[in-house]
Amino acid sequence: MNKNSPYPNWFFIASVLIAMIILYVWCHRNMTELEYQIAQELNSREHITEEQRKLKIELATLKSPQRIETIAREKLQMTYPEREQVIR
Repeated sequence: MNKNSPYPNWFFIASVLIAMIILYVWCHRNMTELEYQIAQELNSREHITEEQRKLKIELATLKSPQRIETIAREKLQMTYPEREQVIR
């Protein structure tokens, strides 16, 4: 080949194009992977939020004065104090 041959120019251009295509595919793959991770984290967040909501409801139920009174009367055999038992 001589110095005026167009092949080295085409080889350089083809190499640059291939490098750009590889870079594009790599970026696209990484972006897709990040989208999957984001979707997974959002799903995890949704499950945690739902669990937190259920736990708040359970806590409110457990702290209910009616429930506490029922346990005190039935399980602990407690009663309200008589008038003479109250000290002021």
